Amino acid sequence: MKKFAAKAASALCAFGLGMALTVSVQAATPAEEKIIERIQPVGSVCVEGDENCGGAAAVAATGSAGGRSGEEVYNASCAACHASGVLGAPKFGTNEMQLRLDEKGMETLLTHAINGFNAMPPRGTCSSCSDEEIQATIDYMLAN
Repeated sequence: MKKFAAKAASALCAFGLGMALTVSVQAATPAEEKIIERIQPVGSVCVEGDENCGGAAAVAATGSAGGRSGEEVYNASCAACHASGVLGAPKFGTNEMQLRLDEKGMETLLTHAINGFNAMPPRGTCSSCSDEEIQATIDYMLAN
């Protein structure tokens, strides 16, 4: 009986080793391929001047070229408060902006828009706006 058990154990080990080798050679199943796809990195870092960046530098250059117009900035970032006059914001389309300009001057309006004033946060809700874009937005609001 011991001989039979030894042969059976030997056969099972050989079978198990054979299965392990077979499994390791097989390609990934569709489910495994989906898992591999899901755990890929979301992005990569591109250092300026690196040859492996491809078109990333071109995208960055075109994104920063030219400023947004005052109307674009107003519609994207300022209209939420200035369209309805929330928390005392000068209401767009009325003479409130002109009255504040007459009272305080353009330099003060620009300083308040850039640094924040009362309930208005610095640069309104457009933290990526340049000083020139803020000025263009003030000019747009005054013109309308």
